[in-house]
Amino acid sequence: MKQDVNLKYISFLSVVAALGGFLFGYDTAVISGTISQVSTQFNLDTISQGWYVGCALIGCILGVSVAGLLSDKFGRKRVLILAAVLFTISAIGCAISANISELVFYRIIGGIGIGIVSIASPLYISEISAAEYRGRMVILYQLAITVGFFGAYLVNFGLLNFSANGAASITTPLLNKIFHIEAWRGMLGIEAIPAFLFLVCIFFIPESPRWLILKNREQKATKTLTRIFRTEETALYEMNETKKVVASEVKSEWKTLLKPGIKKAVLIGAAIAILGQFMGVNAVLYYGPTIFENNGLSGGDSLFYQVMVGLANMIATIIAVFIIDKVGRKKLIYYGVSAMIVFLILIAIYFSMGATWGLPAILLLIFFMAYIFSCAISISAVIFVLLSEMYPIKVRGLAMSIAGFSLWVGTYLIGQLTPWLLQNLTPSGTFILFAFMCIPYMLIIWKLVPETTGKSLEEIEKYWER
Repeated sequence: MKQDVNLKYISFLSVVAALGGFLFGYDTAVISGTISQVSTQFNLDTISQGWYVGCALIGCILGVSVAGLLSDKFGRKRVLILAAVLFTISAIGCAISANISELVFYRIIGGIGIGIVSIASPLYISEISAAEYRGRMVILYQLAITVGFFGAYLVNFGLLNFSANGAASITTPLLNKIFHIEAWRGMLGIEAIPAFLFLVCIFFIPESPRWLILKNREQKATKTLTRIFRTEETALYEMNETKKVVASEVKSEWKTLLKPGIKKAVLIGAAIAILGQFMGVNAVLYYGPTIFENNGLSGGDSLFYQVMVGLANMIATIIAVFIIDKVGRKKLIYYGVSAMIVFLILIAIYFSMGATWGLPAILLLIFFMAYIFSCAISISAVIFVLLSEMYPIKVRGLAMSIAGFSLWVGTYLIGQLTPWLLQNLTPSGTFILFAFMCIPYMLIIWKLVPETTGKSLEEIEKYWER
């Protein structure tokens, strides 16, 4: 069927939907460069600092809780539009916030956008992709997240230098405040530009054909499928396969979720989603500059180190785009998580013995970059691919919301607890804990998750039902 697939068109649709991932990544990572400034300006203690970082994750949990239901009811495209609007409001609101309460409020609004897009974007991409290309198309979303991370780190680093060297010449009071006196406002506010671009681009893509079939809008679905598969014959075949699966399912979405095989898939998805957050990646991405500063680096140097960590994250994901459909989902996780354990232990040793042995700070950067590289090419690359392809079409949005809810609960807990862990378990003990949490993740993937590479969504669904 490869010759029937319009790869350019699928790629265009996937890239547009993946822009939501860029906003996800930027909104998540930009916070790392603002923690020190905001904490100083508003006199935040460690608990308040954790709340400032974690408040957006409350929004993520709210967003992911409704994203599946909204996307199943109103369509994937409309939900993506809603997310773009929320990102735009959040960015502008953060830039002009009068106090910490307003800042937290707008961060929560942005968090709702993240939660929604974390479900709707990979869901949309998986449903417009042919089976042999689905892995690399969905991973474009994860790549966009890492580009968003890297972009946020670059903006943070660039604006910090600009505020110290050139921004003082800005005469407009509001702009002077945003880019010079309180540079964190510029870091958070610049997101409004890509958010508005995302909003405009969504109007140029069609609704998911699988969702249209589910809603008995077959004429529109045929039109989109014909553009995806070039020939009407192939498009009709794909439509009939989807209709067969839809017709075989019970009417109640919740009843479908409780079917033995589907319930198992949902529980497995929720387990790997939440466990993945306790393996340390978000602690590094959120608190990297703070960790580096606590090891003797200046604010500017710590942000530069974080740029390098973001670069490793992005490069690994680019590599994953080209190998995920060849190597397979499970093998990537085996190799990547094994390397993560090694580098987490090395990071812990550095924190424990680095000062005694006189180890240079650059060694810590190398360990962090290697750890993030291993994580990005494995669990970060695979998680959204697996979650977007594991579930039946009638409950795909709802089931992804359940898994996404677990993911964001775990992310919130890590965002809230990391300052406490670093203070009470010490950095060394914290990273040993992260290494230990890799073990149950590997066992679940090994024993309970099937290899989905190259299988159609309908074939995967039939596997769970068996």
